[in-house]
Amino acid sequence: MSLRRNLWGVMFRAGRLIGLSLAVLFCGFSTSAMAQSAQPADVPTAGTDTVDSLENSASAGELQADRQIPGYISGTVVDTAGAVAVGAEVRLTYDDQSFHQKVLSGENGQFSFADLPPGPFQLTITAAGFEPQKVSGSLRPGESYIVPAIRLPVATVMTEVRVGLTPVEVASIQLKEEEKQRVLGFIPNFYVSYVPDAVALSTGQKFHLAWKSVIDPFTFVGVGLLAGVQQATDDFEGYGQGTLGYAKRFGAAYADVVSGTYVGSAILPSLLKQDPRYFYKGTGSTRSRFLYAVANTVICKGDNRRWQPNYSGVLGSFATGGISYLYYPANERDATQLVLQNSLIRLGETALENVLQEFVIRKLTPRLPHQPPPAQP
Repeated sequence: MSLRRNLWGVMFRAGRLIGLSLAVLFCGFSTSAMAQSAQPADVPTAGTDTVDSLENSASAGELQADRQIPGYISGTVVDTAGAVAVGAEVRLTYDDQSFHQKVLSGENGQFSFADLPPGPFQLTITAAGFEPQKVSGSLRPGESYIVPAIRLPVATVMTEVRVGLTPVEVASIQLKEEEKQRVLGFIPNFYVSYVPDAVALSTGQKFHLAWKSVIDPFTFVGVGLLAGVQQATDDFEGYGQGTLGYAKRFGAAYADVVSGTYVGSAILPSLLKQDPRYFYKGTGSTRSRFLYAVANTVICKGDNRRWQPNYSGVLGSFATGGISYLYYPANERDATQLVLQNSLIRLGETALENVLQEFVIRKLTPRLPHQPPPAQP
């Protein structure tokens, strides 16, 4: 009995130990499971990593907020003298072409742009009469960018100059050159053109050339010499001798010059639109040049630059002879002799003068004209 009792006692104590062990194991397992189920799944288990992540997120948010703060650009436009430029166009563009605006400078020359995103920008300033200017910069977030005074230099005007004168202007230039032509430097030689395609003279220029010719000092010298020869040979004896006779001969000779010049070289050429000048040929054989010179007694250039009968020269010679009938001595007033003879003599003198112009006089004329610019059509 005691043996059985001891055996059951041992077994009872062993059972209690096993049960106690199982109870301890079960309690530990339950506590661990409860701790794991209470912890959030998305929270990092490492404490240091969690703090760093939160700090980085805050910095990124602050940086993004800074980038959204708008900026401001302003400045003043002046010229090189420092005066304000009113109404100048100021164009703002960003380097990436994502933004552009334009304004006009005010009465004080100032301009401004507001609510601008940060970034590199360029200003282009233009104004009438000035060279365009460009200014570059970079705007930071929230910055008030003040551009230094922008000076606009005056624009350099490039003008295309077309050399072209009116026919009247070209004729005036050619006429002034002809008025410088003097044989041996002192004898007037106005009624010859060394420019083959010279522009036709206007009516005013024809009368101007006649006036210059009759009042030239050498004209009075020539008339004086002619009157002296007539006095010595007692031509037009009705004038008598002495000072009075010489004065009458001088007056008659000068009247011939004035009437012949104005009628044959100004009045009729203006009415008939003909050119009273001799056009120097200078080329070809001697024979062709001689025939050309003689033919110019009865042919001439019209104002249209075409050759035509020289009505002005021929009619002018006869008109001069007819006018001389009024002041020559009564015993010399034979219409046939005075008018016809004087007219034919005058035509012969013109032919001889043309031959001398073609072969001799040009060589004795020191100042010859320069070709002017062509006339503008």
